[in-house]
Amino acid sequence: MPQSSIKAVIPAAGLGTRFLPATKAMPKEMLPVVDKPAIQYVVEEAAQAGIDDILVIIGRNKNAISNHFDSVPELEEKLKDKGDTDRLHRVLESSDLADIHFVRQGEPKGLGHAVLRAKAHVGDSSFAVLLGDDLIDERDELLTTMIAEHERRGATVIALMEVDPEHIHMYGAAAVEETDSEGIVKVTGLVEKPKKEDAPSNLAIIGRYVLSPDVFEILERTEPGKGGEIQLTDALQELAADADGPGVYGVVFRGRRYDTGDRVDYIKAIVQLAADRDDLGPDLRPWFKEFAATL
Repeated sequence: MPQSSIKAVIPAAGLGTRFLPATKAMPKEMLPVVDKPAIQYVVEEAAQAGIDDILVIIGRNKNAISNHFDSVPELEEKLKDKGDTDRLHRVLESSDLADIHFVRQGEPKGLGHAVLRAKAHVGDSSFAVLLGDDLIDERDELLTTMIAEHERRGATVIALMEVDPEHIHMYGAAAVEETDSEGIVKVTGLVEKPKKEDAPSNLAIIGRYVLSPDVFEILERTEPGKGGEIQLTDALQELAADADGPGVYGVVFRGRRYDTGDRVDYIKAIVQLAADRDDLGPDLRPWFKEFAATL
């Protein structure tokens, strides 16, 4: 994949309260999904889209994230001495994915505030925001399509996915108009976590955005919204409502997405990814059927 001029921002400062006590001392982004921490899948996705400059927004007690993407000479030497080239390759891979930087959010004031912390690093460049709760299967294209649409239109681009209307209250929901491009919609409005009856559609924002640096000016004056936090959705709504601006467009994703945002979906993600792997699936799939028959 050719190098992209776009940078990536990965907010990772949340407290992970839904996974307590596991996240009392371990960042939720470091919880393993099969045999890699969740955040590594996200970094790999950015790297595969040609992004080699990644900023991770971390909070207190998140040093394990930066340690994971650093080299560990003692471990590497031990694996090399044992001739364990497979594990050595996997260890080296995590520290060679991209040029990864870190900045602290300090006080968790919402996703909009976390994105605003990237202003100094991003500067006047466009950038992608990738949330670690949503893992996108590497076999399905999303981020590269979003970057291409952003470069073609000069507009903000967000990822949308159809969800059960009963679950729309868990997401930002988009009001949209069709365009001439298949799978691309123009976003005319956004509502953060609406009630089912108030949702403009069942198209939910999933955790991928490609933004222009103009969003920083809006975030700097965005008042706390839902939950008393500075919501990125509120800033996107302002961009969508600006008749003189380039607008906001959505890429409707119909591929494989793994939600690691709560305990049940996290377990489902592990099962789905493990079952698809060549090294694990042949042993796991028959066992799943046997286990399911006992329920």
